[in-house]
Amino acid sequence: MSGHLALEITVAAPIASFRNPLYSGVQVALPCPPPSTVGGMLAAAAGDWEAVDPGLRFAMAFHARGLGSDLETYHPLEHTGKKADPTPRERQFLADVTLTVWLTDDISLWERRMRRPVWPLRLGRSQDLAAATTRRVTLRDSPGIQRRALLPETAPGRGTLLRLPTAISLDRGRTRWYGYRFDTSGQSDVRIVGERTTEDGQAVVMLPPVHPSGA
Repeated sequence: MSGHLALEITVAAPIASFRNPLYSGVQVALPCPPPSTVGGMLAAAAGDWEAVDPGLRFAMAFHARGLGSDLETYHPLEHTGKKADPTPRERQFLADVTLTVWLTDDISLWERRMRRPVWPLRLGRSQDLAAATTRRVTLRDSPGIQRRALLPETAPGRGTLLRLPTAISLDRGRTRWYGYRFDTSGQSDVRIVGERTTEDGQAVVMLPPVHPSGA
């Protein structure tokens, strides 16, 4: 059975919140980070999107051990552009989260970048700092189990069907969206054929490119 060397990045944070951009004026939370958010975190580690290969692709898995809500001060803008009175709004957040990212290209380069990121690593909102560790792993060419993987909607799997931002232009004027499937329980036993797997059987499915040039 053949194998492929990959860099496995494990990102942990006590609190994370991912607002669904499809909803305006309300705080609707996503159950996992969009690929664009993960790509932005990698670009921060590299220093800038200009330092990132436009063809960058990765696979990811995510899990949160808790869910809660609090109140966040919202500063709306009036139609004139002036700030209106601050408004408290309920915000949903995820607690004790773990994000796993697999990169199969430029492993040594990304290993150095994650060890000494140019900008602090954040997962979600700017105030939600995260910590990352890396290790080299061997991915096998064999079917894997869905579990916590984020899957393209074309792949067989269980869970919620999500429409997520994948690539966002630098001026934020254009967004490329894709459909994905995610099981919040992390316990889906669907076998994913034609992809790679870790030594413990977790499916590793590469996602579309996230570079802003593709938006």
